[in-house]
Amino acid sequence: MNWELLTVVALAGAANWVFRALPILARADRMAVGGWLGRFLSSTGPAAIATLFVASILPALSPDLARLAPALIGTVAVLATWVACRSVVLATIAGAIAHGLTVWLVG
Repeated sequence: MNWELLTVVALAGAANWVFRALPILARADRMAVGGWLGRFLSSTGPAAIATLFVASILPALSPDLARLAPALIGTVAVLATWVACRSVVLATIAGAIAHGLTVWLVG
């Protein structure tokens, strides 16, 4: 394993932990509605998802379409299902199935 990948994984894990722990540590039940901390904490979910997405997609980036296809098709399936249904659960399942089928088909 190279050090660059290990560094990205460690940073993504640390950022994910901070995004999950911050609302608990900040005691969100005592926040003023509409305050800067409330707005910040409401954006941590999408930020955590973006962080994990970038960390997971970086190793797959390659000019070889066979290596890139599962990530692209899985991402498109997630986005299309979310736009159609507005369900994170269904979008996640659709992306996982699309990714898995593409890996199986490409070999």
